[in-house]
This record gives sequence, structure tokens and C-alpha cells, in this order.
Amino acid sequence: MSSPEPRPQSAPKLSEGEAHARDECIREIHAANDAASFWEQLYRGKGSVWKDTANPLLAETARHLTPGHALDLGCGEGGDTLWLATHEWHVTAVDIAPTALQRTSRLAARNGLESSVRTEQHDLAETFPSGTFDLISAQYLQTPYAFPRAGVLRRAAHALTPGGILLIVDHGSVRPWAWNTDPDTRFPSPEDIYDELALDTARWTPQRLATPQRVATGPGGQTATVTDTVVAVRRLP
Repeated sequence: MSSPEPRPQSAPKLSEGEAHARDECIREIHAANDAASFWEQLYRGKGSVWKDTANPLLAETARHLTPGHALDLGCGEGGDTLWLATHEWHVTAVDIAPTALQRTSRLAARNGLESSVRTEQHDLAETFPSGTFDLISAQYLQTPYAFPRAGVLRRAAHALTPGGILLIVDHGSVRPWAWNTDPDTRFPSPEDIYDELALDTARWTPQRLATPQRVATGPGGQTATVTDTVVAVRRLP
């Protein structure tokens, strides 16, 4: 089990570029009528939203696993999907936004990996990909809209093959460039997130519950030390 999560420190002063990025995100949230519209507008309105590189905790976890079939929930523009496909995984990449899926497909094709990547559009509050997976990745699967997240992640755990891993990584501290910069924001602990899944301990076990810190770079180049919340769940053979 991890040590108690440190209380977030006051956010550092934003640069003009960071403040603009945050304010633009807030405007987009209020402009969209629902989650699907918000995420599609976010991607369609920008040439690129995220980096093409993998989230570090996914790479750290997956490099120790035998490649098989992976599911990337909320794949965005495909950085994690690309890393997995490059490392011999066959990936089903899922997002609510058609533009995000198009960019994921193009990224895979540019790298000669289109045969290893399948994209599917899902509003995970309503539908979920069929099949079973050796690795299911939920990297920062968070939204400013109502979302039955615990139920979606519980369904993901049930879609694991025996021995498969569900990796959940959440924001665990305030990022100064994010739409929510309230320093008093409470972030659930890894134990809170795991307990919400309400999984049968005879069939699943927590493999890692932790709150590591890292230096992150915002969209305007500002850096800050941030906390991630990590929950890795293994389905027992």
C-alpha cells in the first residue's frame, strides 16, 4: 500500500501562455452541451492536443509484460496506442471523439503499424468494446462531465484475461495549466479508487496502489512537480 498522499501545494504563477490555455479549456467546457461535443470540439479546434509520446507510467508497467491484446480507453490522439503497437501489442483504441480516432489511425499508419491498431468510437457511459484483453489502460480517464467512471472501470476489470492487468492512472494533484486550479481540490487516494471498483478479491488483486511524483510540462512549456495516482489491478488466473 502507498503512503498517504501529500497535500497539493499552492499552484505556481501561470505564464501568459499557460493562463490562455487554461481559460480556453474553461470556455470550451461551457460552450459544449455534452461530453461528446466537448471532446470533439477540443480535438477539432486544434492541430494537436497531446504529445505523441506514451504516458510514462503506462510504459513503465507495460514494458514488463508479455505483449498481447491491449485496450486503450480514452486514447486521445494515440500516443499510448503507438507505444504499445511499437512494442508488439495489438491495440484496440477507444475514444468518444471521431477526430481523436482519426488522428490515432493516421499516427499508426505513419509508423507502419496500422495492422496492429483498431479504433472504435464509444461513449463508455453507454457502450464498451467487446472481447477480452491482456492489458487495459485508463490513463487520466477523467472528464468535467457526469460519467459513471467506477462502473466503466469495473466493466474493464471484467474484460481482462486471466492474469491480465488493468492500469488506472489519475491526476493526484493540481496542475497549474489545468482547467481546475483550486489548491483545495481533494483527489481520491489509490485505495479509494480501488475500493470503488468493488471487485471480488477471489478473482482480482491490487498489484500496485501508489502516488508517485514526477516533473510534468504544460502546453506552454511551464514545468511543475505533479502527483499521479496509480491503481494496477490483476485478474487472477
